[in-house]
Amino acid sequence: MEKNNIILKNGIDVFGNKIEILINNDIIEKISENIDENKFQNSENLKIIDVGKKLIMPGIIDVHTHMREPGVTYKEDFETGSHACAKAGVTTFYDMPNTIPTTTTLENLMEKKKLASEKSIVNFGLHFGGSKNDNIEEIKKVLKNREVNTVKIFMNVSTGEMLIEDDKILAKVFENSKLVLVHAENEMIDKAIELNKNYGSGLYVCHIPSAEEMKKVIDAKKNSKVNTKEHPVYAEVTPHHLFLNTEIRESTERNKKLLRMKPELREKSDNEFLWEAINRGEVDTIGTDHAPHLISEKLEKITFGMPGVETSLALMINAYNEGKISLEMIQKLMCENPAKIMKIEKRGKLKEGYFADIIVVDPKKEWIVGVDDTIESKCGWTPYENWKLKGKNTMTIVNGKIVYQNRKINENVKSGKEVKFYD
Repeated sequence: MEKNNIILKNGIDVFGNKIEILINNDIIEKISENIDENKFQNSENLKIIDVGKKLIMPGIIDVHTHMREPGVTYKEDFETGSHACAKAGVTTFYDMPNTIPTTTTLENLMEKKKLASEKSIVNFGLHFGGSKNDNIEEIKKVLKNREVNTVKIFMNVSTGEMLIEDDKILAKVFENSKLVLVHAENEMIDKAIELNKNYGSGLYVCHIPSAEEMKKVIDAKKNSKVNTKEHPVYAEVTPHHLFLNTEIRESTERNKKLLRMKPELREKSDNEFLWEAINRGEVDTIGTDHAPHLISEKLEKITFGMPGVETSLALMINAYNEGKISLEMIQKLMCENPAKIMKIEKRGKLKEGYFADIIVVDPKKEWIVGVDDTIESKCGWTPYENWKLKGKNTMTIVNGKIVYQNRKINENVKSGKEVKFYD
């Protein structure tokens, strides 16, 4: 046996089966119903952890975050954002390109990678950005160099160079990219679907907020001429579009300012439709669109975006406890599908030979958000403050090392890596 071995004892998986896991360095070496720790008693660096029949899952993969670095690090940075991830059970995040400067050149991408690799305690990936200034040559370059395999474009709203309204540039982005992630609302969803069908190699529609917009994507997914192996269509939903709505937003003067984001919150009936779509298997992923601002900024004037990584899994486990979703579906939406869609190597599943990105969740733990825990995000607030939830992450293991346990970040461990992807 080599250094850094962990045995997780007495766990339960999402299917209700007993599960024990042997971690050897950064890899899952063995999974079975019972691992005999007596075989390893002579190992110096063996840690045996009895999880007390709690839930063992693969680490959450959140493919939609805005960690605000570089350029706006007073709101969040890769260190604080990764701490928020670790606490919540997110072992991999993907960061969006609308930073300052934007991630629209190879040079800016490499600088951002350097910052993330120095600061993040969980794994990370980066999305490259399309630009209205036509950065097709940069897109070709980063894809050819295998620095990224995804490109994000904004078709409705963004700042600076990131809103693309020129149809020729949009067509070129789809033509020269692999998977294209879009911020597209209303009729722009139709346009994105058409662009993917005619030019693209894959479309990922971010943060779908409403029944009407989800129906457009569902129709595309069901159309065998539109959703094909060559140009698939994927649907993402955020926790805030599942759990919040205009009724909650309008209930207090404070909420009217805090609960603003793009796309905006919709009606309660939209929440219900999105849940139905999830349970019909029509939604592919849960992405948080974690976009923190200081509370002072939010209260001063309408500022779009809010934090999300710290509560995403807890909200979904609470929904499981309320009978809205199965644990198997949570694992599919938050672990397995993100890894499959982004083509991440050896993550997203509890599987022998995979990286040991593992979380231990107490589905019965009752707690009050923002009262019974410390907020790790630099922005210092959460839209779910004072919500009573049932279900909480208790341990986070990243690449075989414990980065969060007993309500504390392990400051001495920095095991986050840039994820690798396959073709």
